[in-house]
Amino acid sequence: MTSNVAIIAGAGSGLSASLARLLAKEGFSVVLAARNIEKLAALQAETGAQAVATDVSDAASVEHLFDVADRAGPLSLVVFNASGRARGPIAELDSEAVRQALLVGAYSGFLVGQQAARRLVALGSGSILFTGATASVKGFAGSAGFAMPKFGLRGLAQSMARELAPKNIHVAHFIIDGAIASAASGQEPGPQDRRLSPDAIAEAYLSIHRQHRSAWTWEMELRPWVETF
Repeated sequence: MTSNVAIIAGAGSGLSASLARLLAKEGFSVVLAARNIEKLAALQAETGAQAVATDVSDAASVEHLFDVADRAGPLSLVVFNASGRARGPIAELDSEAVRQALLVGAYSGFLVGQQAARRLVALGSGSILFTGATASVKGFAGSAGFAMPKFGLRGLAQSMARELAPKNIHVAHFIIDGAIASAASGQEPGPQDRRLSPDAIAEAYLSIHRQHRSAWTWEMELRPWVETF
């Protein structure tokens, strides 16, 4: 039997890797999309995932990604995990850096979401999950180049959720409100769970994908117990 396919767009270490491991364990055929797929070699070997070199801000490249995934089996789950960021005071921000942040962080979400919607609507079911951040709902001083793409991505997700829910497509947005743990952070003093566990986040994503449609979540906030809000 052909496994259901899960695409992770903007794949790398951390959350994407945890998602790939969990989904592979749960029987999904995982397709990883990244600009540089050489960095994914170890994760591919561990999970059996397929990696596709993809520029998520380029329409033709994203369409190619989904065409490759089509050959792996029926699409079930798409996770958009790419992010764009430009740091600094508003008067000093580099305009090209901000443009790139918007392309990667928001426009790319549209491209991936559009291709996912076309396929899942035809299939009659599936989930599209978008990874947001604290900046999705709070525009901090000096973070205009991050808040703009994240606010835009959240607006995209909310619009898609309202449009696609009647077509049995579950769209959800995740606010990751805090730092995600890494191998390096484990060496720092303090409790180990002061940062979000990428494995725990991955479990939350899978639970949303598996929700009964009578009780769908459109947005979930995840934060460690030390984080104020």
